[in-house]
Amino acid sequence: MAAKWIEALTGSLEQKKQYKQYKARVEALPEPYGTAAKAFERYFMYYGGVTDGETLVRMFGDFADLWERAAVDGTPVSAIVGDDPVEFAETFTQAYGGTRWIDKERARLVKAIENAQREELR
Repeated sequence: MAAKWIEALTGSLEQKKQYKQYKARVEALPEPYGTAAKAFERYFMYYGGVTDGETLVRMFGDFADLWERAAVDGTPVSAIVGDDPVEFAETFTQAYGGTRWIDKERARLVKAIENAQREELR
């Protein structure tokens, strides 16, 4: 009972546990994979804006899988991200649905413009 109450206030405890596991996996990556993964993670936090915890945990888990596999196979970072790391990061995050922080702002903008247009007609 107490766990449900705590989760209602703080979010899923299981998702927090999974996120901590993801962070440990990234920390354990050999170089240069760890540096690359951490740089992308930072970008994901700013660009991705995923607010759905389940989607975010799944995305980060898949991301850790990608870098771990690359490290095992010895795949060069450039072979993974290509010539444009920004494009790679944005394409990667777009592959994951879910609610993003910008969705609320987009809806707010559309509503404000609709209201302004109604005012023009009066």
